Amino acid sequence: MHTSIRIPRSSSNHHLWNNHGTWWCHFTVHRPDFTKQRVRRSTGTHRLDEARQIRDFLIAVLPSVLPKSQA
Repeated sequence: MHTSIRIPRSSSNHHLWNNHGTWWCHFTVHRPDFTKQRVRRSTGTHRLDEARQIRDFLIAVLPSVLPKSQA
């Protein structure tokens, strides 16, 4: 599967948002069959530097291991 993630250089927090102190990651996976899948996962941390590392890991790994029906 091929995924494409664009992160603007002006925003190192792209794909992240803070929900009551915990950072979350949100992105969309575009599949080869022209379907798309929204992914929202908690990073489980209150620290922004850790959240960025977890986001980078999730974007690199999660799309390839998600079952197609997972939302």
